[in-house]
Amino acid sequence: MNVELITKEDLRRLENLLNEIKQIVQPGQSQPKKWLKSSEVRKMLNISPGTLQNLRINGTLRFTKMGSIIYYKLEDINKILEENGQ
Repeated sequence: MNVELITKEDLRRLENLLNEIKQIVQPGQSQPKKWLKSSEVRKMLNISPGTLQNLRINGTLRFTKMGSIIYYKLEDINKILEENGQ
């Protein structure tokens, strides 16, 4: 039976590697997303799923559907917020 020990130094290296991967995958936290999912839009506008659906239906909020996921442009949401004085 082969037994391999993991040292504290091994764990530190793994942690450093994970932090580097995180920075590569999510560069520049200051850059806002360009596209948001429905749940993010509902939180941002503080509205229910039905209200969001009405905004889509009446053309107030443009959207793009990819598969079963609906995406919204952040600039369109900001425009709605500005128009409603928020």
